[in-house]
Amino acid sequence: MNKKTDINSIIGFFLIGLIMIYFFWQEAPETTNPVQTPAATEEKEMRQGESDDVADVSAEIDSAVAQTEQVDTTAVPIKNFVLENDKVRITVRSKGARPQELWLKEFQTFERFEQDEPAPLYLAKGGNFRFNLDLGNNLQTSDLNFKAIEESREKLKLQATTNKGNVFITYHLRPGEYETDLRIQTDFDVTDPSMFWTLQALRHEKNDEYETNKTTIYYHFADNDKSDRLSETRDQIKEKENINWFAFKQQFFSTIVRVDGQFPTATLETSAKEGRSEVTKNMTANVRIRNSGNLDLPLHLYSGPNRFKRLKSYGHGYEKVVPLGWGIFGWINRGVIINIFSWLETYGLNYGIIILLMTLMIKLVLFPLTYGSYRSMAKMRVLKPEIDAINEKYKDKDAMKKQQATMKLYQQAGVNPLGGCIPMLFQMPILFAVFQFFPASIELRHQSFLWANDLSSYDSIYNLPFSIPFYGDHVSLFTLLMTVTTIMYTYMNQQLTGSNSQYPQMKYIMYLMPVVFLGVFNNFAAGLSYYYFVANLITFGQQFAIRGIINDEKILAKIEENKKKPKKKSKFQQRMEEMAKERGQQVPGQKKNNKKK
Repeated sequence: MNKKTDINSIIGFFLIGLIMIYFFWQEAPETTNPVQTPAATEEKEMRQGESDDVADVSAEIDSAVAQTEQVDTTAVPIKNFVLENDKVRITVRSKGARPQELWLKEFQTFERFEQDEPAPLYLAKGGNFRFNLDLGNNLQTSDLNFKAIEESREKLKLQATTNKGNVFITYHLRPGEYETDLRIQTDFDVTDPSMFWTLQALRHEKNDEYETNKTTIYYHFADNDKSDRLSETRDQIKEKENINWFAFKQQFFSTIVRVDGQFPTATLETSAKEGRSEVTKNMTANVRIRNSGNLDLPLHLYSGPNRFKRLKSYGHGYEKVVPLGWGIFGWINRGVIINIFSWLETYGLNYGIIILLMTLMIKLVLFPLTYGSYRSMAKMRVLKPEIDAINEKYKDKDAMKKQQATMKLYQQAGVNPLGGCIPMLFQMPILFAVFQFFPASIELRHQSFLWANDLSSYDSIYNLPFSIPFYGDHVSLFTLLMTVTTIMYTYMNQQLTGSNSQYPQMKYIMYLMPVVFLGVFNNFAAGLSYYYFVANLITFGQQFAIRGIINDEKILAKIEENKKKPKKKSKFQQRMEEMAKERGQQVPGQKKNNKKK
């Protein structure tokens, strides 16, 4: 391969490496110094007594009721109330008026213990989700036992009486929705109260390690419509101002708390839960509420799937909890990939077929770029003998003259040495976009295709009795197929461009990337590996088709014809030649001056 072709290979390899570096960077721990605020310390103390069993957590909370002289808890038994629609069922506990259970009816969880069978999916169960409003003067809503003064299938109004007055908490579950309106009111003065929300995220997915790494707190700023998140891979505390919602985000489900207006300050914290196989991470939000006089706090509680279009329909930026990538990669996912995927969904096809059709469509759209890239490489290939002659002529001589001669040959032949690389640059955003799209697509969750029983998780065909570093304890067949076809693609590409005489080690490095992918993708969503596998197969078909169209002899004849035509130099070529001449003139001048000294 000539030098310019080597540059194309190096640039291509570099771009692939950038993908890996970017996504490893996305997963890398953030270097932050946790801020231990009094509020955060207080919330930690509230959690210190939690046991290793979620049900025990609930029992311990109930047994820790503070009996103060301000609270009237006489003759009011603890009971549960149920709100329900076709999407979700919420069980509200009279003690603290908090959600005891959040059951998503349309979804199931991956059972981990005695048998690998799905089970009902609960975002909250047994006390893992709770809130407490500190009303001041040692008055906590978690200590109050409420009674129902209005109760129906979709609306519940609760009341607790203290010696300061009454506290009212109202739940209104919208028909056909995952969002519940929550209103907290008092008929006595409350000044700037604080509210604590805590979720011990229950495990729902087959790949618990990946699920844990995708569980964190997202938050949304009220004044600029931007969102951010805490680290996904390490414990972290952050203090933020003027947010209007925060989300306890898990891999495919979220619990979002939104206020009408904004929370002036919020202390957000995540911490890994060790030794608890049913819990992935602890998440806590301590928010301040600006208020004077009687309290009237309207909140909204979303408990449901991280489905992009569903979240977007609420109009509050909820969809930003779905990690679709930043910049142009996110635009491609939101504007193109999701729409194609949703359109194909309407036909009721198997999701493996949908991925196949979507890959075909993307490849067909990109075919002109692919064709241009192969045509450019063919031109470089037929020019290789002349490039080799230039390299031999200027071997161990002035490198600048060799470069000038090479550029003159390209200009005479009408060949762009970067023609094979530029089309690749246009295809890179698609590669980034789908890398983000498939692992974040709840649509693939528990969807089977061929041997894969869940396209949102790895497709294990064999579980190893041990774990291999950087690979794992199972064998993913789609990842193997993707790796084999990538190696085949690399081989065919090198055959197409010719051998690399100046950088023979490059061909070995190019074979290293598929091996790296084998380890990285083994634990990724099977849908992603399947997409790349299908994309490789389609690329093979395109290569064979293009080989039938492109004729090296015709290309060489065209190049010889171009050499005879007068050429107008481009501004880029003129500038490069001027720089080369200036550099060539400066060196002798410098030597002359040195001699005078």
